[in-house]
Amino acid sequence: MAANFCGWSLQSSSLYNFRQPPIRSSFIRSSSSNGNLPIKESFSGESEADVVVIGSGIGGLCCGALLARYGQDVVVLESHDHPGGAAHSFEIKGYKFDSGPSLFSGLQSRGPQANPLAQVLDALGESLPCSKYDSWMVYLPEGDFLSRIGPTDFFKDLEKYAGPSAVQEWEKLLGAILPLSSAAMALPPLSIRGDLGVLSTAAARYAPSLLKSFIKMGPKGALGATKLLRPFSEIIDSLELKDPFIRNWIDLLAFLLAGVKSDGILSAEMIYMFAEWYKPGCTLEYPIDGSGAVVEALVRGLEKFGGRLSLKSHVENIVIENGKAVGVKLRNGQFIRARKAVVSNASMWDTLKLLPPGALPDSYVNGVNTTPQCESFMHLHLGFDAEGIADDLEIHHIVVNDWDRGVDADQNVVLISVPSVLSPNLAPPGKHVLHAYCPGTEPFSLWEGLDRRSAEYKDLKSQRSEVMWRAVERALGPGFKREKCEVSLVGTPLTHQRFLRRNRGTYGPAIEAGKGTFPGHSTPIPQLLCCGDSTFPGIGVPAVAASGAIVANSLVPVSKHSELLDAIGL
Repeated sequence: MAANFCGWSLQSSSLYNFRQPPIRSSFIRSSSSNGNLPIKESFSGESEADVVVIGSGIGGLCCGALLARYGQDVVVLESHDHPGGAAHSFEIKGYKFDSGPSLFSGLQSRGPQANPLAQVLDALGESLPCSKYDSWMVYLPEGDFLSRIGPTDFFKDLEKYAGPSAVQEWEKLLGAILPLSSAAMALPPLSIRGDLGVLSTAAARYAPSLLKSFIKMGPKGALGATKLLRPFSEIIDSLELKDPFIRNWIDLLAFLLAGVKSDGILSAEMIYMFAEWYKPGCTLEYPIDGSGAVVEALVRGLEKFGGRLSLKSHVENIVIENGKAVGVKLRNGQFIRARKAVVSNASMWDTLKLLPPGALPDSYVNGVNTTPQCESFMHLHLGFDAEGIADDLEIHHIVVNDWDRGVDADQNVVLISVPSVLSPNLAPPGKHVLHAYCPGTEPFSLWEGLDRRSAEYKDLKSQRSEVMWRAVERALGPGFKREKCEVSLVGTPLTHQRFLRRNRGTYGPAIEAGKGTFPGHSTPIPQLLCCGDSTFPGIGVPAVAASGAIVANSLVPVSKHSELLDAIGL
């Protein structure tokens, strides 16, 4: 599993307006069926491809790279000068910052129970060197402690900070849900497609393993498996879990994973996470070269199989002819024809902006416009000297100021990542790189309409970033001094809206399990499909990787899809 930790999933280009270092050559070259050809950073004249993908986020790159693996002529268009969307990295003064995902597990795992991103990388023949670890620091109203993953270590923390009743309830919870994990993980995400071919690539192919899982669970477990697509809170309530710490901790995990609390997250997502974090021998992983290494691996896979990536290619609109999506028009007026399909990796709201008025039914447009949104972010990126900082500093820190306000309250939860702890190459010698943020809880309404050059904006920026500064000082200790930071950048919801091209700077749809479902990947417009965090399975690195794979699978014959599954041993 690659956890999302709500906010390690931004979209498109750098959060800050500064001159980027030169793009690595692998990002401005591409391959084609005619051999390796240098590609310009933007298209000139009319061009065409089987499939045009809008956006190089994780979902778009997974989709494009798999299509290339299937032998399709595909081009991925990126508005900015860096690929990666949510997972891109940027560099200032020798500090390499993650703008998005920073906590992963299962990146090197293989087989049916691997997470979707790992399965895509496997299909592309790409490896991703990682550092492993098994703990993070938490700062709660009850106290500060090192939280470890695994089946036994967390019990010690519960005993100390929450008491015997919490230990009993945690044992009860694990005993009920871990057996369900075999059902939740029995169907490889890479086997899913968005048409009836799924009966062959998934249902029939994995029927024996699914049946084996249900038999292993027994009647009671099989009955519990029917709750996989229901809110996780229903499982908690059915077990009569009452301990406040347990309820709060579960809400925190759900919110960090998907941006909603336990009453809004699918049980399948939480059970998958529990199986990855609380089974014997489990570890977390961080790419040695930062989250940008994930992007580089996907780009390598795309190019290896003849796919093309075009940077600085801003899509102005999707072109509709005779009711079908036939290509895209770039901001400079250039037209790129799509012989088979256009795939949008933009959010549902931003995809609407790319379409001509009247192209979609009013009911569809109204459905998109009334879909609730997660709030936005505050960000703090720091580069500083490691002198005076503890040698045993953890890579991740989570600060919860007040349980009573709820984990989804603004200015209440701060997440901190110091990836240079595990990957010193991300900072100059003797330095650390840090990313702190308020995860999807910053109200856009506080910032709407402000002039970014105004004193009012600067004052609000200073006020709303203070909670992150205090959290960093708490995590790093007295050896850290603000004034010694060599790099200090604050991002706001307006930063998100402007540079990440996100409607209202949003994190994504706030669709709660049991109250709604994430849209599928097709649209009312033939040959226009969507992937990313506005589509099934939803928000998060594993989810968007799966969405990209599902779209790619759906655009090729069942026979090719099955051949791929055979080739990678699924």
